Amino acid sequence: MDLSASSRLLHHPLFAGLPLATVERISVDAHNVAFDPGQVILSEGSPANTLYLLQHGKVALSAHAPGKGHLLVQTLGPGEVLGLSWLFPPYKWRFDGHAVEFVEALAVDGARLRARIEEDPVLGYQVIKRIAPLVVERLQQTRTQLVDLYGSARESYGNRSA
Repeated sequence: MDLSASSRLLHHPLFAGLPLATVERISVDAHNVAFDPGQVILSEGSPANTLYLLQHGKVALSAHAPGKGHLLVQTLGPGEVLGLSWLFPPYKWRFDGHAVEFVEALAVDGARLRARIEEDPVLGYQVIKRIAPLVVERLQQTRTQLVDLYGSARESYGNRSA
């Protein structure tokens, strides 16, 4: 069943519950995309201009750690959001992202959505309220990876007291 962009937006957790008229305005700037396994979707440091709403498949987010290579931060799947950096200056991807398996997503133009958010503070509040927990979750995932990589905070701070 091929759902329209507005229907896909309405059914995605990020936009579920928003007024239909709002979702229809956003859907004008959305289109379906697909990525093959191994295909790079996000590249750390590149311009961030798209919000991806994952429909099918899995995407691995990783970050470069000096001397360690790329570390897996999180794996995202259907119903999740890929790409949050389009909303925050300097609008550059902060992670690498590649398809682990075949991925289908709804791609929303991030620059256009930012403009709509600026024009409509109520929409802006709704989007930020929904994205903020995702940012916190990604930060926590990154923190966990750093603790695993560099040792526990207890070990670090325990050596400072003398």
